[in-house]
Amino acid sequence: MAKQEQARKRYLSDLTDEQWRILKPMLPPPRTQHSGTPRRVDMRAVLDTLRYQNRTGGQWDRLPHDLLPKSTVYDYFAQWRDDGTWAKSVSLLRARVRVQAGREPTPSAVCIDSHSVNTTEVGGPERGYDGGKKISGRKRHVLVDTIGVLLVVLITSAALDDGAAATKLLAQLSADEFPRLTVLFGDSKYHNHDLDAWLKEHRPGWRIEVKKRPVGSTGFIPLPKRWVGERTNAWHGRSRRNSKDYERKPASSAARIHLSNIQLMLHRLSPVPHPEFHYRKEAA
Repeated sequence: MAKQEQARKRYLSDLTDEQWRILKPMLPPPRTQHSGTPRRVDMRAVLDTLRYQNRTGGQWDRLPHDLLPKSTVYDYFAQWRDDGTWAKSVSLLRARVRVQAGREPTPSAVCIDSHSVNTTEVGGPERGYDGGKKISGRKRHVLVDTIGVLLVVLITSAALDDGAAATKLLAQLSADEFPRLTVLFGDSKYHNHDLDAWLKEHRPGWRIEVKKRPVGSTGFIPLPKRWVGERTNAWHGRSRRNSKDYERKPASSAARIHLSNIQLMLHRLSPVPHPEFHYRKEAA
């Protein structure tokens, strides 16, 4: 009798049963196949593999052997990147997280921020030098609500000015989709006449409120509202795949941010208790 395959050891990044129950309906159905054969790939295993890679920063060709291979997982990662599944999942989860927190499904105020990161030798478009941060690579522009949940993300060259990128970022949002939105909090980088003109023409009900540092201050100072976007960037940084921009395509970089925020929201909706740590007792 053939030896039965044993279930693999669980990783800390794996979905729990409850988290899988929440996320499963958000995945697209199988594509119609001419042969009529059903989908054989376990979608939960696909997500567990992507979550492991995102959290640990592992390379595609060096994934653990007990997870799914790149030849299987990358196809779904790219498919869901291109058909908007990642962004749609963020939107659906965000509404649930906000309602769970006692808020309305859509925000009335949001925070805008950017974060420059180095790139690698992988190559690809949208690369440049951020003279202020002394970083050669890409810039992640994010819009988050006041509890730090992602609305949209835009990946650009690190050389692009934040005020110029803001119009491209905000263009991803429609006033109809966010009827309560009125104010956007940001730092002095968003005190931009072109941005103000764009808002007046395309989003007349929205306004930028700039939070400035106190005169004469030095070092890090958390500013009201502005720190929310910085905190979300720090949350994303817990996923080692985001420590640099390892992706060839900017769209893949954006998908990584979506995936990281999905992980954060799933843990809010269905928390996973940390395993207890027991100190080793010293010998008597």
